[in-house]
Amino acid sequence: MTRTIAEKRAAFRSLHERGCFVLPNPWDAGSARYLQGLGFKALATTSSGFAWSQGHSDGALSREIVLSHLRDMVAATDLPVNADFESGFASDAQGVAQSVRLAIETGVAGLSIEDSTGDPAKPLYDIDVAVARIKAARSAIDEAGGDTLLVGRAENFFAGRPDLDDTIARLQAYAEAGADCLYAPGIRTREQIAALVAAVAPKPFNLLVGSASELTLKDIAELGVRRVSVGGALARSAWGGFTRAARAIAEQGRFDGFADAAPGAELNSLFR
Repeated sequence: MTRTIAEKRAAFRSLHERGCFVLPNPWDAGSARYLQGLGFKALATTSSGFAWSQGHSDGALSREIVLSHLRDMVAATDLPVNADFESGFASDAQGVAQSVRLAIETGVAGLSIEDSTGDPAKPLYDIDVAVARIKAARSAIDEAGGDTLLVGRAENFFAGRPDLDDTIARLQAYAEAGADCLYAPGIRTREQIAALVAAVAPKPFNLLVGSASELTLKDIAELGVRRVSVGGALARSAWGGFTRAARAIAEQGRFDGFADAAPGAELNSLFR
């Protein structure tokens, strides 16, 4: 069944109303279709995974390239797609609003806006500026019909500013500014997760699980998390297999790195 953009967005919003779901992060059409085949209910793009596939570092791609990628990902799957829209490809609120309007036109069901600046000397926007950027994104979404979900991201733990109190203050401010879902990548402990879930309630909280973790999905759900994403971890896992096999050939003349390769017939059957 092929769903319309409106139907995808409605389905995506409903996933945030109760329970806990996993939002895995494909980086191209093939990985998106594979994840759909596994029964996931929604997907999210990964800025890092896509950038690496294009031979660039995370954050180095232009807005135009990312928008084209979003269109491709929306077309590749019948699932709702949440856009990793980085920092909105603008430093000021007006620029963020323009970028968000363009992202909505790609058909994404949701998008996230980060509060990171890209400047190592001052890695986070001042909170008043960050709030203005979220408000601008909210206004752009509302003007377009209001059905695209807005995620506010506090990048403290990714930006070298692991201050839980400031993270909470930022997420609460973003919720007040109109974010539908809140996200603080980089937190790991049960205590941190529980504190953030409580701080933004009743709005849903997104947890990033980007590395091996002792927490299971059941554990995470019991902490009150509404959705779980994996960022670039699936892309890094794919690169891990590729680099191990390639290095074995280059450095040792060995081909046993292909032992765990997916069968070509299986892949052809999947994508036929």
